[in-house]
Amino acid sequence: CLCALLMIVAVTRATVLLTKDGEYEDHPQYQYEYSVSDPVTGDSKSQRESRDGDIVRGSYSLVDPDGSVRTVTYTADPVNGFNAVVEKNGVSTAYPASPVVRAVVAPVPVRTPVVPVLPRYTYPGYTGYRQTPYYSGSPFARNPFGAVNYV
Repeated sequence: CLCALLMIVAVTRATVLLTKDGEYEDHPQYQYEYSVSDPVTGDSKSQRESRDGDIVRGSYSLVDPDGSVRTVTYTADPVNGFNAVVEKNGVSTAYPASPVVRAVVAPVPVRTPVVPVLPRYTYPGYTGYRQTPYYSGSPFARNPFGAVNYV
């Protein structure tokens, strides 16, 4: 029941938005076409499409890496949905894979460093410097945190 109520609100809201814009076309129509042919990158493709109401027709083609041309022709309408027919024209050239050549590297001899064994040096120890007391005229020098007297 709640779902039906939400759907009614959504449909009512959508119709209000469509009529509010004033740019909704009852029978939309358009047509476009383009093509690209770039010899530097090898990119070669084209597309054309037209719409008459709810029916869309179009096609696009491109050159696959194997040299063949793939063409897709499509139509879309409310009855049949989206349908596409794919055709591949031209001879696809299959090149045999070249054999894998692995480089064999001769092992490099590893030399370990020769470290002389020396007698251990005996250290008598560190006695350090004598600390001298720090004197200052500040009262915080003797008591770093300082006692606070509250009245």
